[in-house]
This record gives sequence, structure tokens and C-alpha cells, in this order.
Amino acid sequence: MRLFGGDPEKKKNARMVKDIRNLVRKKEYNAALKLGIAYLRRVPENHDILFVVGGILYNKGRYSQALTYFEQAVEIGRYDPEVLALKAECHRRLGQMAQARRCWHDILEIDPENSHAQKMLD
Repeated sequence: MRLFGGDPEKKKNARMVKDIRNLVRKKEYNAALKLGIAYLRRVPENHDILFVVGGILYNKGRYSQALTYFEQAVEIGRYDPEVLALKAECHRRLGQMAQARRCWHDILEIDPENSHAQKMLD
């Protein structure tokens, strides 16, 4: 029992994050995805890893699954235009245009000069 709080698994979790990033850097996406999902079972609120796992799923064309991770990431970091952009693209590719437009509007609230969001709303 820890008297002063803290994460007893902090070193192991930090190592996993480093390993995930290294796997992505080496373009070993299947291994990164597997490790990322395992990591998120331990630490479900890690915005960066939610984004990485969602991004890998997006690149694999698994848009519905990617949305799950992007939605969690947006709940944690609402003002992240990169997450919102990929979330919008998932919705667009799934034919969910109202949800995609909502994401592009959210991007413009954060970054009014975002040319991609502006273009997608025209």
C-alpha cells in the first residue's frame, strides 16, 4: 500500500508508451496496435495513446473502431484539432456527414484559419 499515492506501475507504463512510439516509428503498426490496446486497458485516459491507436485503426480502414478511440481522446482533450480532424474523416468515410460537419465546426472554433475544415464545410 502506498501512503502518498502515485502509480505503482509508473515505470512499466512509461516503458510501454516508449515501446509503442518506437514501434510506430519503425512502422510496425500491428505490434504497436496490440501493445497500445494492452496499455489502454491499464491506463485508459492516455490521450496520446488513444490518438495513436485510433490513428492506426484509421489507416487500416477500421473507421468505426477508430472512432471509439478518437471519441475518448476528445473527451479528455476537447481542443485537439488533429483528433477532431481524424474523427471527422472517420464519420465522413462512414457516411455520417452531420457528425463530420460537427467536428469540422469544432476545429474552426479552435483554429478559425484551418483551411481543411473550411474546405470541408464549403
